[in-house]
Amino acid sequence: MTFRRVLPENINEAEFQAAILDMARWLGWRTFHPRTVRTITGHHLTAYAGEAGFPDLVLAHSRRGVLFAELKVKRNKLSAQQELWREVLERAGAEYHLWRPEDWAAIETRLKGQAPT
Repeated sequence: MTFRRVLPENINEAEFQAAILDMARWLGWRTFHPRTVRTITGHHLTAYAGEAGFPDLVLAHSRRGVLFAELKVKRNKLSAQQELWREVLERAGAEYHLWRPEDWAAIETRLKGQAPT
């Protein structure tokens, strides 16, 4: 199965994330995304406890491993808290990715468990 190779130029992060989750689930990955809720006062709350900046996605597959992915669109950059999570996860030996829409072909390759081309 081949997935969409090009994402819309103006895709937002929620749409990008939905496309990745759809493909991951189709390919047999278990998925986790900590959902953030904005309150009336503008505060962001999540249903879990921990340090800020945790990656957007955790994906697990019985044969393809476990990976953490932070998603960014346009020119958005990692926050200081996201950089710290990236550093800690990579030093601990975890597979960490910073994915952008232009990485779509590489994302598909990784989720299918194929060697990069």
